[in-house]
Amino acid sequence: MSADKLSRAYLFILQVVINRFKGTAMDSPEGKPQTQERLIGDLRLVIENAEELLKNTDQYTSVLYQNARAKLALALSAATEELARFEDDQLNRMIEATNAADAPNAAPSGEARILRAFN
Repeated sequence: MSADKLSRAYLFILQVVINRFKGTAMDSPEGKPQTQERLIGDLRLVIENAEELLKNTDQYTSVLYQNARAKLALALSAATEELARFEDDQLNRMIEATNAADAPNAAPSGEARILRAFN
Protein backbone atom coordinates (compact mmCIF):
# COMPACT_ATOMS: atom_id res chain seq x y z
CA MET A 1 0.00 0.00 0.00
CA SER A 2 1.38 3.40 -0.89
CA ALA A 3 2.14 5.97 1.78
CA ASP A 4 -0.58 8.29 0.55
CA LYS A 5 -3.25 5.57 0.66
CA LEU A 6 -2.11 4.45 4.09
CA SER A 7 -2.17 7.99 5.40
CA ARG A 8 -5.64 8.63 3.98
CA ALA A 9 -6.90 5.36 5.43
CA TYR A 10 -5.71 6.23 8.93
CA LEU A 11 -6.95 9.80 8.65
CA PHE A 12 -10.35 8.44 7.66
CA ILE A 13 -10.39 5.97 10.56
CA LEU A 14 -9.40 8.68 13.05
CA GLN A 15 -12.10 11.00 11.72
CA VAL A 16 -14.78 8.28 11.90
CA VAL A 17 -13.92 7.44 15.49
CA ILE A 18 -13.81 11.11 16.52
CA ASN A 19 -17.17 11.73 14.83
CA ARG A 20 -18.65 8.80 16.76
CA PHE A 21 -17.49 10.49 19.96
CA LYS A 22 -19.03 13.78 19.02
CA GLY A 23 -22.42 12.08 18.69
CA THR A 24 -25.02 11.89 21.41
CA ALA A 25 -23.41 8.90 23.12
CA MET A 26 -20.57 11.04 24.48
CA ASP A 27 -22.21 14.43 24.75
CA SER A 28 -25.27 13.43 26.72
CA PRO A 29 -25.13 12.23 30.30
CA GLU A 30 -27.83 9.66 29.59
CA GLY A 31 -25.56 7.85 27.10
CA LYS A 32 -24.84 4.29 28.17
CA PRO A 33 -21.56 4.03 30.13
CA GLN A 34 -20.63 0.80 28.32
CA THR A 35 -20.99 2.56 24.95
CA GLN A 36 -18.90 5.49 26.13
CA GLU A 37 -16.19 3.19 27.48
CA ARG A 38 -16.19 1.18 24.26
CA LEU A 39 -15.84 4.34 22.17
CA ILE A 40 -12.98 5.58 24.34
CA GLY A 41 -11.34 2.17 24.02
CA ASP A 42 -11.77 2.27 20.23
CA LEU A 43 -10.17 5.69 20.02
CA ARG A 44 -7.27 4.58 22.24
CA LEU A 45 -6.69 1.59 19.96
CA VAL A 46 -6.75 3.72 16.81
CA ILE A 47 -4.32 6.18 18.40
CA GLU A 48 -1.97 3.37 19.42
CA ASN A 49 -2.08 1.90 15.91
CA ALA A 50 -1.43 5.29 14.33
CA GLU A 51 1.52 5.88 16.66
CA GLU A 52 2.91 2.47 15.74
CA LEU A 53 2.48 3.28 12.04
CA LEU A 54 4.42 6.51 12.50
CA LYS A 55 7.22 4.62 14.26
CA ASN A 56 7.34 1.92 11.60
CA THR A 57 7.49 4.37 8.68
CA ASP A 58 10.17 6.59 10.16
CA GLN A 59 12.88 5.11 7.95
CA TYR A 60 11.16 6.17 4.70
CA THR A 61 12.60 9.47 3.55
CA SER A 62 10.69 10.17 0.35
CA VAL A 63 8.71 13.38 0.24
CA LEU A 64 5.49 11.44 -0.29
CA TYR A 65 6.00 9.40 2.88
CA GLN A 66 7.07 12.43 4.89
CA ASN A 67 3.96 14.36 3.78
CA ALA A 68 1.74 11.41 4.63
CA ARG A 69 3.42 11.05 8.03
CA ALA A 70 2.99 14.77 8.72
CA LYS A 71 -0.74 14.57 7.97
CA LEU A 72 -1.09 11.51 10.16
CA ALA A 73 0.83 13.18 12.98
CA LEU A 74 -1.53 16.17 12.88
CA ALA A 75 -4.59 13.93 12.93
CA LEU A 76 -3.06 11.89 15.73
CA SER A 77 -2.47 15.02 17.78
CA ALA A 78 -6.09 16.11 17.32
CA ALA A 79 -7.36 12.64 18.21
CA THR A 80 -5.23 12.57 21.36
CA GLU A 81 -6.65 15.95 22.43
CA GLU A 82 -10.20 14.73 21.79
CA LEU A 83 -9.53 11.58 23.80
CA ALA A 84 -8.30 13.64 26.74
CA ARG A 85 -11.41 15.82 26.54
CA PHE A 86 -13.72 12.79 26.40
CA GLU A 87 -11.98 11.16 29.36
CA ASP A 88 -12.25 14.40 31.35
CA ASP A 89 -15.95 14.70 30.50
CA GLN A 90 -16.56 11.10 31.52
CA LEU A 91 -14.71 11.60 34.80
CA ASN A 92 -16.70 14.76 35.55
CA ARG A 93 -19.98 12.93 34.89
CA MET A 94 -18.89 10.14 37.25
CA ILE A 95 -17.99 12.66 39.96
CA GLU A 96 -21.34 14.44 39.54
CA ALA A 97 -23.23 11.14 39.73
CA THR A 98 -21.33 10.16 42.87
CA ASN A 99 -22.05 13.52 44.49
CA ALA A 100 -25.73 13.30 43.55
CA ALA A 101 -25.99 9.79 45.00
CA ASP A 102 -24.23 10.89 48.18
CA ALA A 103 -26.28 14.09 48.68
CA PRO A 104 -29.28 12.48 50.46
CA ASN A 105 -26.94 10.86 52.97
CA ALA A 106 -24.70 13.85 53.55
CA ALA A 107 -24.40 14.83 57.19
CA PRO A 108 -23.41 18.37 58.15
CA SER A 109 -20.96 17.39 60.89
CA GLY A 110 -18.59 14.58 61.75
CA GLU A 111 -20.64 13.73 64.82
CA ALA A 112 -23.77 13.27 62.73
CA ARG A 113 -21.86 11.00 60.36
CA ILE A 114 -20.65 8.82 63.22
CA LEU A 115 -24.13 8.60 64.75
CA ARG A 116 -25.59 7.69 61.34
CA ALA A 117 -23.10 4.83 61.07
CA PHE A 118 -24.44 3.29 64.29
CA ASN A 119 -28.13 3.74 63.50
